[in-house]
Amino acid sequence: MKKDFFRNWIILLFLVFIAFLAAKFYWSYLNSPVNPTGEVIAFVIPRGESTDSIGKRLEKMGLIRSNLVFKTKLRLTKMVGKIEAGDFKLSGKMSLDEIIKTLSSGSVDKWVTIVEGLRVEEVAKKLADELGIGSDEFIQVAEEGYMFPDTYLFNPKTTPENIASIMKNNFEQKYDQELQGKIKKQGLTLEEGVILASLVEREARSDKARTEIAGILLRRFNEGVGLNVDASIQYALGFQEKEKSWWKRHLSNDDKLIESPYNTYKYRGLPPTPICNPSLSSLKAVANANPNTPYLFYYHDSAGNSHYAKTLDEHHKNISTYP
Repeated sequence: MKKDFFRNWIILLFLVFIAFLAAKFYWSYLNSPVNPTGEVIAFVIPRGESTDSIGKRLEKMGLIRSNLVFKTKLRLTKMVGKIEAGDFKLSGKMSLDEIIKTLSSGSVDKWVTIVEGLRVEEVAKKLADELGIGSDEFIQVAEEGYMFPDTYLFNPKTTPENIASIMKNNFEQKYDQELQGKIKKQGLTLEEGVILASLVEREARSDKARTEIAGILLRRFNEGVGLNVDASIQYALGFQEKEKSWWKRHLSNDDKLIESPYNTYKYRGLPPTPICNPSLSSLKAVANANPNTPYLFYYHDSAGNSHYAKTLDEHHKNISTYP
């Protein structure tokens, strides 16, 4: 009986050992390169993509053998949440460990989001902070109003000229023939449409407000009335050292007397150039604005709500009623 007992234990241990070796071999196989002769390919991870989605795409593209093993490996190595968005160079020659290390150690290209309403100096700082691009060099080649706000994938080694060109090309694609046709029907040149859109961008806080304010500014422009846009004076004043901002928060009466072609309180008509880089929403607001709006004035209260008035008296009433 004892012999049978020991013999059974030896057989069991042997089977366990064989199973262990088989599992270890299979795990090693699942971690090994999928294609030792594979070429290097680009693998782009957008911001916000889930680990499961990334793993499925890697498996589908033949870069890993198993999404399940990919996710398990991330958990075992405490790499969950450390995969970055960006553009990566991967190959079937790489092991699973090498792929995970590459995806978590920084991409070849970097995602950069340029929000709407920034002037070129602010865009330049964003690029400098995230890509190391020279601010002064970008400012020299950037065209105010035409650096389209969007999320871009840039190579940190690219030139300021190339970045400005990409952003300008994006603008030209968005500012398409249909939109341009509507701008012309408003009696504006294409350049005037962009300038007006930049004013709307800085003055409005929602799509509805953009359309309303675009109509008011367009009516003022057509009637030869001063636009009286605070944002254009903010643009003229430039960087505010105390506030560490390019947009002065509270304008004084003296500010409104500044000698500048961007002073729309002092000079009628549009400023000579855009004052920021407007969104597609602001361009559309100008294109679809009602130049026959009954309103001639607008006012934003401290809560961000917009109030419109037909007369100066109504405007003053809004100001006193909605602080």
